[in-house]
Amino acid sequence: MATGIGRNLQAVSIEKSSKERLPPSAKLVLKVLEYNEELTQKELVQETLLPSRTVRYALSRLESARLVKVRFSTLDARKRIYSINT
Repeated sequence: MATGIGRNLQAVSIEKSSKERLPPSAKLVLKVLEYNEELTQKELVQETLLPSRTVRYALSRLESARLVKVRFSTLDARKRIYSINT
């Protein structure tokens, strides 16, 4: 029983430490995604007021840290929709 609690605490500390190592732009994108469940890259640029290139970099960092998940839009396959990975 203690091992289950230990695993949960370990997962929380790993997640927290990976968030701490993110650049400020990625933290901002993550916070905006917390308030808005799903957004495209264009919508993230509008919400964060960051340059498009910066948002792309932030999203790539968040994807590699497995903090966001990506799916293709059913209306336009060229668009990707980003949300927080739960």
